[in-house]
Amino acid sequence: MAQWERLRQLPAAYTQQLHELYDRDALPMDVRHYLAAWIEKQEWQRAARDYDFAKVLFQVLLENLDIQHSRFVQEESFLLQHNIRRYKQNFQSYLEEPCALANTILWFLEKEREILQSADLAEQVKFLHVEQEAMETSSQQDLERKMAGLRNEVQCMEHTMLCLEEQQDEFDFKYQTHKMEAVIDEAVKKEQMKVLQLLVNRLNDCRKSTLTDLSKLLDRTDDLINTLVNKELVEWQRRQQKSCIGAPDNVCLDQLEKWFTCVAECLFQVREFLGKLDELVGKVSYDNDPVKAQKPVLQKRADTLLKDLLKSSFVVESQPAMPQGKGPLVLRTNVQFSVKTRLLVKFPELNHSMKVNVSMDREAPQIKGYRRFNILGTNTKALNMAESQSGGMVADFRHLTLREQKSGGGGKGASDISFSVTEELHIIYFNTVFELKGMSVELQASSIPVVIISNSSQQQSACASVLWFNMLSLDTKDVMFFANTPAAPWPQFGEMLSWQFLSATKRGLNDAQLEMLALRLFGKQQSYDTCKVTWSKFSKENPPDTFWVWFDGILVMVKTYLEDLWRDGLIMGFVSKGKEKSLLKKKQRGTFLLRFSESIIGGITFSWVETTITGEPDVKTVQPFTKVDLIQIPFSEIIRNFQILEAENIPENPLLYLYPNTPKDEAFGKYYSDKSGSDSPYIKYIKTKLMFVSKENTLEARSPMSSDMAQGEGLEPMNGLCGEAAEQDGSPHALQSPLEMYHPDPMLSGSVVATENDLQMFLNNPNLFIDSDILQDEPGLSDFSLSGFNCLPPQSCGSIFQ
Repeated sequence: MAQWERLRQLPAAYTQQLHELYDRDALPMDVRHYLAAWIEKQEWQRAARDYDFAKVLFQVLLENLDIQHSRFVQEESFLLQHNIRRYKQNFQSYLEEPCALANTILWFLEKEREILQSADLAEQVKFLHVEQEAMETSSQQDLERKMAGLRNEVQCMEHTMLCLEEQQDEFDFKYQTHKMEAVIDEAVKKEQMKVLQLLVNRLNDCRKSTLTDLSKLLDRTDDLINTLVNKELVEWQRRQQKSCIGAPDNVCLDQLEKWFTCVAECLFQVREFLGKLDELVGKVSYDNDPVKAQKPVLQKRADTLLKDLLKSSFVVESQPAMPQGKGPLVLRTNVQFSVKTRLLVKFPELNHSMKVNVSMDREAPQIKGYRRFNILGTNTKALNMAESQSGGMVADFRHLTLREQKSGGGGKGASDISFSVTEELHIIYFNTVFELKGMSVELQASSIPVVIISNSSQQQSACASVLWFNMLSLDTKDVMFFANTPAAPWPQFGEMLSWQFLSATKRGLNDAQLEMLALRLFGKQQSYDTCKVTWSKFSKENPPDTFWVWFDGILVMVKTYLEDLWRDGLIMGFVSKGKEKSLLKKKQRGTFLLRFSESIIGGITFSWVETTITGEPDVKTVQPFTKVDLIQIPFSEIIRNFQILEAENIPENPLLYLYPNTPKDEAFGKYYSDKSGSDSPYIKYIKTKLMFVSKENTLEARSPMSSDMAQGEGLEPMNGLCGEAAEQDGSPHALQSPLEMYHPDPMLSGSVVATENDLQMFLNNPNLFIDSDILQDEPGLSDFSLSGFNCLPPQSCGSIFQ
């Protein structure tokens, strides 16, 4: 099914996200809808890099808009004619920069895929958390019953107030009649007074009963508010924190809004009942009237409960995020970001009447060097129901930016504590005033602390801070969190790591993969449940290649190049070399598995088992493939075309069965290119990088460049043999490096491409090439140590907040 059609069939919560996405002017939803089929068939990624190709697509887009306009003319759709004409005029601004338009459309399509993934993920979560959901459903049903009970009591109270008013009217009528009549007969007069006394006693009892019922109604309301504010809202805030770091938690506010609104409506009705009592007392009162004694107390209690409810009902629905950023809560100076607030007490009469103001760090800590920022852009908006597809009362700020104040932080009384830029936490505040039916309350909401950076090189470290804070902190106003950073228990930490893959690829980490990560961090333990990971170990030790940089590099690679293979469970990924060896040695010849490199940032390799002359299993491994390779050829094609030339010059692919025993083509066949052999679109890479020579129990990689050694590019071939062969036979040709190197591919640096004659020469005499891309062992690092990392500069934060 086409992507656009799938999006249109999603549940309301996700179509709301789609509408919010297309509220932007860059790509109107009308254009996306009417040109859906054409848009989804185009190679926008190529167009984003190729100016001429982008120009062609740009012209075709305009032609398609003309066709649509003509159709609307025939259909006499005046409004659509106008809109399409305006859209075409707006697109003309891309005339000189068609690649920018391609990038924009590509971004929208990626965001659409994220919405679809979220919807798919929600479906999976339903099956993964059946018991928890059943418990939540039970809790919600109990709350719904209490809400229904509250509404019923309010309705009963309305009837009680009517009865009270009727009793009072009856007494008042007879009393006034008695006063106007000049009764002389004492017996008659006495009888009338007796009746009046009976009526006033009944009225007094009814007033007492009404006050008691109102008190009980407030008790029930107090109990519900306590549940809503201290349980349901707190749990939602925690779910929102976790969702900001990838957890598949439900953060929809519609149900909470329904409950908050119900209680607020009931409290306003209680206030009306109390006002009615005042009115009745103004007409009829007497000595020891219970209303005069008890009503002020009830009034104060009702007002307090309503104010408490209202103050808790103003929340940040969507945390601050840059529209094209990696995730929420990391903001960059002078780059626009958006944030949405919501009032959970929904009164249509307040639509567009409550103004929300944005401010920054009102109570900033006195810390040496602590930066302060001004918020620029439209920082005042009205709460309204138009900007929310569910009809919620929201203020959606979409064009805010931050600018650092020139004055230095700190000052008198400043603490000696100092934070790095990415450990500085800042809070954005939102203020408004609720005014309705004589009730006026100042409301304030605040964001989860954000990390503010000034350049993209700080992005990855900022993401680490966001992960750590929201994993461990329950206090969303604790800007001093990193002054005394707590350690993370392994179960919580491992779950957070799994969320990163789950949110980015819809497949989290299994127990075996998490065990490898625990082994890497703590060494071999009987149980990891009591182990803790420190903030330093996560993001600071062995810079620049910290644990987080290594893990995030893998995540970026998987999301960018290997998502389908990972989602299908074809990549074992996180497995130590020792574990890999023990697994493969028990399997038949040609069994292989895919794992992530432990020393190259963003590297993936495969190992396979062969049988020696003596019948012993022999595990071999290639040097890891990285972005340099994967940007040129899909990993499935690497596995398909990887070959070894034996002594008889017969090419052989040693990869036969994906662990444990799935035939290779059965596992990867659906990802293969339609063309193979010399017709393969990747033949250039295949000839130059994926053919190896077997010579005296070593493998030598063929390269078209005889001058690689002189240029220094061939000292560490990307795809050399390592592992078992190196351990047993020594490093071939004594060309060694302490680490797996991340070097540019010769094909990307203008090197000469191998011709068919080169290939024939190679097949006839492979020794001509033995000094080029020689196969190396993986570096001599211990399986689980991070101390040897020294490969690549940190990559940007990957797909963690997508």
